[in-house]
Amino acid sequence: MSSHAHRRFPADFPAAPLTLEGFSILHQMFRIRRAEWRALEATKRDRAIAQASAAFDEMARREDGESALFAELGHKGDVMVVHFRRSFDELGEAQRAVGKLALSDFLEPTSSYVSVIEIGLYEASLALFERLFELGIKPRTEEWRAEIDAETSRQRNKIMPRLFPPIPERRYLCFYPMDKRREGDDNWYRLSMGERRRLMHEHGLVGRRYAGEVTQIISGSIGFDDWEWGVDLFADDPLVFKKLVYEMRFDEASAGYAKFGPFYIAIRMKPSDLASAFAV
Repeated sequence: MSSHAHRRFPADFPAAPLTLEGFSILHQMFRIRRAEWRALEATKRDRAIAQASAAFDEMARREDGESALFAELGHKGDVMVVHFRRSFDELGEAQRAVGKLALSDFLEPTSSYVSVIEIGLYEASLALFERLFELGIKPRTEEWRAEIDAETSRQRNKIMPRLFPPIPERRYLCFYPMDKRREGDDNWYRLSMGERRRLMHEHGLVGRRYAGEVTQIISGSIGFDDWEWGVDLFADDPLVFKKLVYEMRFDEASAGYAKFGPFYIAIRMKPSDLASAFAV
């Protein structure tokens, strides 16, 4: 463990680690209004499917932030659309594009989630804050801001592909939101940054054991939605989700401080699969 693992910096030092942000993400969950859809003339159903398939195919082919279709399992919905975009403005355009489809008249929104791909820099933050503390550089000064900007720029250049990735081409998706606990003595936000770094490092070791089996994308949603983070897990075998999440429940960060929201399980669809999903 590093010498600064449990250091408590002066009160004027930031309590939050530095973060890097990438694609903005919108999850849209819908239920098909099947009674109304069945009542529609067959030719109108065919035109609606053709229009939607073409629109989603175009969005799936975007080179700088794409969209993907999924068929949900269970009562929470029938269709999930996941959008990766460079900004919230572009997410708004994607949402409006879906809303303009004739098919949208037969899609009832059941849930949604807004977030931004986020990578927390606990290790880099601790090392940088330690150095700035030793140099006597005060937070929020011009020199401080210059050091922060330089460090985040270095880190961003190192991990740019993780900030702006394609939507993984895997068959199954598990999405869930989560919080860090703030109840009594189990308050994540009262721990020192060094202690939080240790817990997150140990938590990450579990995930690394599933490298190659699961692609994980973490997004931050504090200030954007009802939970603090969103987690997207992509895999070719859905049982991996159960094994990974179950094993993670036993690490200290999850056992002591994690609160999980609803889980959504879905199967990847091609735009050409819409006809099957809406079959009467």
